[in-house]
Amino acid sequence: MFPDKNMLSNNFHKRLFLGKIDYINASPVYYGLDNGLKPNWLEMIEGPPAVLNKMIKKGKLEISPVSAAFYGMNHRDFLVLPDFSISCNGRVLSVILMSNFPIDDLDGKNIVLTEDSATAAALVRLMLNGRGVSANFSKKRIRNISDISEKTDAALVIGDAALTLPWENCFRYRMDLGEIWFKEKGLPFVFALWVVRRSYALENRECVQEVLDLFHASRKKGYENLNEIIRSGANKLSLDESVIREYYDLLFCDLDKEKKQALQLFFDSLYNMNFFREKVDLQFF
Repeated sequence: MFPDKNMLSNNFHKRLFLGKIDYINASPVYYGLDNGLKPNWLEMIEGPPAVLNKMIKKGKLEISPVSAAFYGMNHRDFLVLPDFSISCNGRVLSVILMSNFPIDDLDGKNIVLTEDSATAAALVRLMLNGRGVSANFSKKRIRNISDISEKTDAALVIGDAALTLPWENCFRYRMDLGEIWFKEKGLPFVFALWVVRRSYALENRECVQEVLDLFHASRKKGYENLNEIIRSGANKLSLDESVIREYYDLLFCDLDKEKKQALQLFFDSLYNMNFFREKVDLQFF
């Protein structure tokens, strides 16, 4: 039974602002909310991960998916919603490092990191650091091949742009970061988490629980209608349905014990390379 969409309308006068990733990777989580489950007190704001990160940091969102690395850098301000993530267990297809050199030969080379994901950017730095590779990094918005200059030796591309554009026309190597992490660690990788502002959760526990229940119902409805989600994703990105089906086969939207273990390893590794100022412990709502 789905939650009553008007259950909180008489109890909460202010709208709750909820972030929504504008890539197709989160479509199963939001399917139910997009198809009849969204109550009138809930307002969804779409954007790429980096934009949502900034909005919830500034208090413009109460609940949102955020980059895992962003949570690590701001863990005292947020609580993680249990059992929700954007993860992979090997290949992910949509988080790629395009390069003219093998990963071990990028020392001293110019690498452009997309500004749309703090997690993917941190993962690239971590992988290179572990290999003793020191590169020249810059950050910018990467949505099209024209965003990359000819002087670029490698580029981190994520999301729909990674799935749809012919990056092989500009670079020799396509490296799937989820696959590299799995080969090295034998663990899944968590790119994004859903969080609530800690201060908001402390004062509005019932409301946050209601949103969490809605998310569970919405995701359940999403996986029950995955064929429709695949068709919609194929139409949006102008890709064959078989490509989108493979993509969703590789994506996970839960946060089980193994993914929590992998996330803690990622955080500890970033702390050890001084990317974080303090150790990060996952704190759940």
